[in-house]
Amino acid sequence: MNLKYVGLSSLFMLGISTNIFAQKPEDTEVYSPVPAKVTPGKTIGSAPSDAIQLFNGTDLSQWEDVNKPGQPANWIVSKGILTVNKQEGNIQTKEKFGNYQLHLEWKIPKDIDGTGQARGNSGVFLASTGDGDNGYELQILDSYDNKTYTNGQAGSIYKQAIPIVNPALPVGEWQFYDIIWHAPTFNTDGTVDKKANVTVLFNGVLVQDHYELTGETRYIGKPYYKSHGKSAIKLQAHGDKSKPLSYRNIWVRNIP
Repeated sequence: MNLKYVGLSSLFMLGISTNIFAQKPEDTEVYSPVPAKVTPGKTIGSAPSDAIQLFNGTDLSQWEDVNKPGQPANWIVSKGILTVNKQEGNIQTKEKFGNYQLHLEWKIPKDIDGTGQARGNSGVFLASTGDGDNGYELQILDSYDNKTYTNGQAGSIYKQAIPIVNPALPVGEWQFYDIIWHAPTFNTDGTVDKKANVTVLFNGVLVQDHYELTGETRYIGKPYYKSHGKSAIKLQAHGDKSKPLSYRNIWVRNIP
């Protein structure tokens, strides 16, 4: 529409104020609040200056045993790499989180055996809500050339959301997730106020686009919510007999 040829009466009918002719560009320029400065990582995937380094290659001081809260995590740390210890079970962060940005890198061993869900199975629970496998799981699995149910392959929200595409690399190569997690909120009576949602980039490729979760991960049955507050981030030691996978470079940023 060319306002030059529109009469004033027409402007009023369209709900357009004649004050637009008196406005200046600076009227819509905002100078406060000023975003905090954050220094990005020096390489792709490295932690920015405001990140919490959950695993920096040296120790598990940020982690605890899921089944023995307060007890040190007992997975294997060697040469800057964290390897799952299936005998010890799942581990979780000591710190609890609400909304966050998470980066983690994982590798399935090149000489892995097994098929389907018994091939490099692990998972990152975006919010751990109890012992064992309670919470909301983003699946980790060999999905390069390994047939399984599609809502259980790498990049899926386990038993809920099939990934948009499959950007998995062959076993023996490092792969990574970048995750934006918005935790659910609950009313005082325990009912859901706002469902959780998650965005996931798998090897830099979008596989979950602001997906709204229907509840916690359930191996059997439909997912459902139960009330909880801030939660730990959990890594799974899956019970299959295949060789364990490894992690490195895990960091998180709180989202206000």
